[in-house]
Amino acid sequence: MPLPSHDRFPYSPIVARQRFSWPENRRLALYVAVAIEHFPYGEGGLGLSFSPGIPHPNTYNWSWREYGNRVGGFRLLEALDEAGIPPTVLLNTACYEHCPELLAAYRAASAEFVGHGVTNAVHPNGLDRSEHAAMLAEVRDAIAHAEGAAPAGWMSPGANPGRDTEDLLAELGYRYTLDWTHDVQPHWMNTSAGPLLSVPYPHELNDVPAIALHHASGRDFAEAVIDGVCELHEHAAELPLVCGIVVHPFIIGQPHRLRPFRRALACIADLADDLWLTTPRAIADHYTQQVRRPGPST
Repeated sequence: MPLPSHDRFPYSPIVARQRFSWPENRRLALYVAVAIEHFPYGEGGLGLSFSPGIPHPNTYNWSWREYGNRVGGFRLLEALDEAGIPPTVLLNTACYEHCPELLAAYRAASAEFVGHGVTNAVHPNGLDRSEHAAMLAEVRDAIAHAEGAAPAGWMSPGANPGRDTEDLLAELGYRYTLDWTHDVQPHWMNTSAGPLLSVPYPHELNDVPAIALHHASGRDFAEAVIDGVCELHEHAAELPLVCGIVVHPFIIGQPHRLRPFRRALACIADLADDLWLTTPRAIADHYTQQVRRPGPST
């Protein structure tokens, strides 16, 4: 008897894929996403906690995160600019009110803004369908108002999508999701409202699992980034791949972690001739031009 399935896509081995290419025949598409997030003070979820067991108001935990919005986010933007990497922002739209200067700095750097909820205190998996749809629409509309265009992509707060997330994304006009971590190439997903593209997202080249959950050091994380990029760069000699790197300003933006991360970015810059340093939206657009959305009967 087959096991229960999500029914979003079939199994597909990396050794048997439809051919496509990146611009200028670059081998590896690489993006760096900066998660800019905000939590209410004194209520709701705490998200990651370096002070477990402390009840609200958990000033220690809230202010740890706030360092990223006041300091770390700006330092990360400087580091990305030095490496020639266009920024991608995973955005809690509450930050439009909370830290507009930080968002203005990323906007001036031509960042892509990806929907990432209103606040990371609310996860889609805890909402009913109508609440979920309302939140997705609120985020879409807030980004459209501030940036002049609706977001192309979505990443669920807490990496915690609900069962209906993909259906609702397609219904509301989102074109791709970053919620799935199972591949190194984009591919189409089935939804009740038509195909939705899955763009690869990293679980391990991601400072939350690596550092906050598995207690890697900043140097450990930087070495993982270097090793991951170099290994994928070799694999990509055979077929085009995607490497995502995800950082949070309150984690990698801390000085002792930012220093080794700068060295990792410098290694990426050294490979720039073979890399397409880009954003998830550009990856989605380019893939869609070559691998068309499947029709209703596919």
